[in-house]
Amino acid sequence: MAGGTRVIALEEHYWDSELKNHLKGVDVAGPPHVAPRMVDFDLRLKEMDEGGIDVQVLSQAAPSVQKMDAETAVPMARRINDRLAEIVKAHPTRFAGFAALPTADPKASADELERCITKLGFKGAMVHGLTNGHFIDEKQFWPIFERAEKLDVPIYLHPAVPDPTVIDRYYKEYAKEYPAILSAGWGFGVETGTAAVRMVLSGAFKQYPNLKMVLGHLGEGLPFLLHRLDESFSRDGKVKFREAFAHHFWVTTSGNFSNPALLCTMMELGIDRILFSVDYPFVNNKLGTEWMKTVPLCAEDREKVLHGNAEKLLKM
Repeated sequence: MAGGTRVIALEEHYWDSELKNHLKGVDVAGPPHVAPRMVDFDLRLKEMDEGGIDVQVLSQAAPSVQKMDAETAVPMARRINDRLAEIVKAHPTRFAGFAALPTADPKASADELERCITKLGFKGAMVHGLTNGHFIDEKQFWPIFERAEKLDVPIYLHPAVPDPTVIDRYYKEYAKEYPAILSAGWGFGVETGTAAVRMVLSGAFKQYPNLKMVLGHLGEGLPFLLHRLDESFSRDGKVKFREAFAHHFWVTTSGNFSNPALLCTMMELGIDRILFSVDYPFVNNKLGTEWMKTVPLCAEDREKVLHGNAEKLLKM
């Protein structure tokens, strides 16, 4: 970007070819312009240069391995992560990685997270939606959180298409004509925001007081609702929602390039909790970087969002 500012983008997706072939029939394609950009890294680098992106932290696109049984997911996640490590190794100044975790086996996921951090140099992990119908806050998954806290790396909660029972009850009348209601238009945010609320209520943050988590899209709407959430959940004195959320979560700008939303998030969470992301290739790089040139932030805060906060959180 102008002035030599380093730009790190955190929620930038790709497709592993083996996984994509395995998931044929699952909603993984996206709009027509997305498919080639998921697999063509020369094109990706070209568009990063054109858009002013220095580094992408690469993550497998939804639903990753979260819809698989443990027997299939564990070895596949390992192969996916090994291949991602080779991509990063080929372009070490341009790419970093988030691990894919075989959450159907939480113990294996914890071990794979540790391998990816200590052996492959990854920066954390990304989990996409429910694991075969189960929310990530359920205690069976807590070994993942224990290991993430020990390794001091974040877990990124990323959306996936809502559970079929939710689609049937809430969205089916509109899903055919307006498919975005299941994804970025509404369903993604509701599903992932619910996962974050459940994390706060689950007690996991009391058990793992230094656990770090990331939400995209400027927090899936939760910063706007934070006062109401805190007031409502504090009535019985069981949970200090604002305190827990603001301590454990960072948020990224992925696909939500709105000044009012940014300022609300900054006022609720503080500028140190906001990190730049695009949501490539679903969103064009330039939409994010051109927006950042005009945001109503001082130079110091803009630098934090574009790279400083990511460098600190991800040890880059």
